[in-house]
Formats: sequence, C-alpha cells, structure tokens
Amino acid sequence: MGEDGLPRPEPLLRSTAQRPANRFVFTHTSQQGATAMRREELTEKILDIKREKGWSWRQITDEIGGMSPVLVVGALLGQMKLVKPLAKKAAALFGLSPAEERMLNEVPYRGTPMPPTDPLVYRFYELVMVNGPAWKALIEEEFGDGIMSAIDFDMQIERLPNAKGDRVKITMSGKFLPYKYYGNEQGILEYGVKEA
Repeated sequence: MGEDGLPRPEPLLRSTAQRPANRFVFTHTSQQGATAMRREELTEKILDIKREKGWSWRQITDEIGGMSPVLVVGALLGQMKLVKPLAKKAAALFGLSPAEERMLNEVPYRGTPMPPTDPLVYRFYELVMVNGPAWKALIEEEFGDGIMSAIDFDMQIERLPNAKGDRVKITMSGKFLPYKYYGNEQGILEYGVKEA
C-alpha cells in the first residue's frame, strides 16, 4: 500500500509467465475507495454474473454480437480483446465500470501454461502432438514451406447429432503464410510457395 492507502502495482517481472498478474485496472467502491483489479479477476467477475443470471454463452454472444462467438467468449475469458463498440455492449450487459470496459478493449497477455491440465483442452494438445506431423506434411505438400495463420483465421464449432452420441465438429480456416527466403539471389524464389 502507498501512503495514500491505494494498492501499488508490483514492478513488472521478467518472467513472462508472471506478467498477467501485473495488469491492473482501478475500480471504485463506495466503502473502500479505489481497489486494483487484475484481468483474471474481471474474468471471474464476468463468470460470477453469468452464473448468477443463468445465462448461456450463446445468449451472451447473441447479445454482444459483432464477431465470431469464439472470439467474444475468448475475450470475456481474458484471451482476446473486444473492439470498443463490443466492449461497450459487454460492459452494459454485465454492468461493468468504465475502467472494466476499457480493460476488455486492451490486448491481453494470451496463453495458458503448457501442457494444459483441463481434460478437454488437453485433448486438443494431444490431437496436435499426435496429428501435427501429418498435418505439417500434408499442408506443406499442398501449399509449400510456411504456416497456417492463427491470426488471419476463423473457426466454427457445431454439434452433429449421432445415434452413438453427438459429435463435436470444429472447422478451422487460416491463411497460408509462406516463409520469406530473405537474401535470395536472382532466380531464387522469394517466398516458400509450392514449387512447380
């Protein structure tokens, strides 16, 4: 605490794993004055309100709108940012303060510790570890030397009815980004596109 009774943020830490805990927003309460809120605390507040109101993610994303439900939920869980008009809608829906609304508009420190411990998230990690080499070989054979963007990207999640148990269908589409072969000489490809 400082001399004025307000909490003081800790200095930025060198470990990137510790940095998310250092993102503060100050909120005002009538009894205590200003208190610091971290981004993960805002996420918990949003989840508490969601539980209290009995809202589904579909109801929330339909109300906020504006972009893919995956991105809206990701932002409310602290992994994405909401553009200003959508942060305003989310703040109105959840009854958030102006400072909390601004926090929803900040670019977050993304990611979670690896390997994941949640069973559902771990299955995706396992899926990549097991199938990643085949995906890499097939994508490179079709497109060339590069990557699939996870930024110029979209994803849909669907439920497929099945007599043996409903199935989860996830469709991902990302722009192919070829590696740049810098320092290339005359007649040598500049980018890692598929060669004829």
